[in-house]
Amino acid sequence: MARKVFTSFHYKPDNWRVSQIRSIGKIEGNSIVTTNKWEEVTNGGTTAIKKWINDNMYGKSCVIVFVGENTAGRKWINYEIKRAWNEKKGLLGIYIHNIKNSKGEKTNKGNNPFAEFTVGEKKLSSIVKCINPPYTASTSVYNHIKDNIEDWIEEAIEIRNNN
Repeated sequence: MARKVFTSFHYKPDNWRVSQIRSIGKIEGNSIVTTNKWEEVTNGGTTAIKKWINDNMYGKSCVIVFVGENTAGRKWINYEIKRAWNEKKGLLGIYIHNIKNSKGEKTNKGNNPFAEFTVGEKKLSSIVKCINPPYTASTSVYNHIKDNIEDWIEEAIEIRNNN
């Protein structure tokens, strides 16, 4: 059975890559919002964006941050990470820079978005796993994610339950 997860990512550069991963069918959760819908949400300002995130994160057991070249440090991704941790949801990062976009392009590896947070004396990045698939071929990265994502989600939930 697929876990209900919230997916967090930098929309414009990474939505194609994330759509490919979501099409695997091993996760359930918020559907990827269209550009028009996201513009509608963002036009509502900070309150509307927080409401959209909160509503879509509700009832999810895990939050996956799909890490592209410029994911780390983004305001709303940081909000989603903080909210997920505070709500005791599993939290997981998966690097997607080696998955080709719709134009067949890859990007550079981005920074770990969990490195900006601390829990007590520890960096969140020392607790939360951020998986970097050990391949450079796009199809191999995709297959590695497909073969392992369910286990990674379960491990993320277990890690959060113990921290």
